[in-house]
Amino acid sequence: MIKYLSRMGRQTLTLFTYLGGLSTLGLETIFCIFIPPIKKERIFEQAKQIGLDSLFIVSLVAFFTGMILALQTAYLMKKLSSEIYIASIIALSLTRELGPVLTALIVAGRSGAAITAEIGTMTVTEQVDALKTLATNPVKYLVVPRFIALTLMLPILTIYADLIGIYGGYIIGVNRLSISPSMYLATTFDTLVNKDIITGLIKAVFFGMIISLVACYEGLNVEGGAEGVGKSTTKSVVTTFIFIIVADCFFTALFYFFF
Repeated sequence: MIKYLSRMGRQTLTLFTYLGGLSTLGLETIFCIFIPPIKKERIFEQAKQIGLDSLFIVSLVAFFTGMILALQTAYLMKKLSSEIYIASIIALSLTRELGPVLTALIVAGRSGAAITAEIGTMTVTEQVDALKTLATNPVKYLVVPRFIALTLMLPILTIYADLIGIYGGYIIGVNRLSISPSMYLATTFDTLVNKDIITGLIKAVFFGMIISLVACYEGLNVEGGAEGVGKSTTKSVVTTFIFIIVADCFFTALFYFFF
């Protein structure tokens, strides 16, 4: 029992230490954003790598997610003779939950891992120490462009994923369930309200912050050479996934039970 409590205590302390480190990095990042100069070319470069280069995989996942949702809901809706409501279910599911969450998980697995590996390699090869020697703030130089790019690009990718997912459901609804195109589109857009779209975008903004901070934090705290980079990259992805799911649960409860 004592060993169990001792282990739980150590894990709790480790968790709070980790959260403290993330919070400190987040505050320093936000502070550095308002200190000129802002290197726009570095932000655009990161935005391209995070956003434009992720379009294909986001399109693929969102499109087939919309199709799968349509096929799965059609099984029950046919029994209830309510096939027309498939459009509403897909639109709400994507804009509220699946769009921002799936997009965030894809970007975390692709771009978050790349960020951790890149910064981690710079850390173990002492390039980060070299920046400090040259009186360059590593947070300003490395973290801020990625933080801004992820915070801006994830909502844009989420909107794109929502549209592609709705189109995937449209393909199934029109071609397999004999729903007229005009009826499907009318049901989709009549169901959606501003709250559904806005809450999904707010989630995406915070998911982008989470991905950038966790990825950069793990990269800046790599230890143990090349092996340490691999471990930090894996830890970054797993930790980001957990934080995204927890944050999604929190925001869902906040938006739909308190507002």
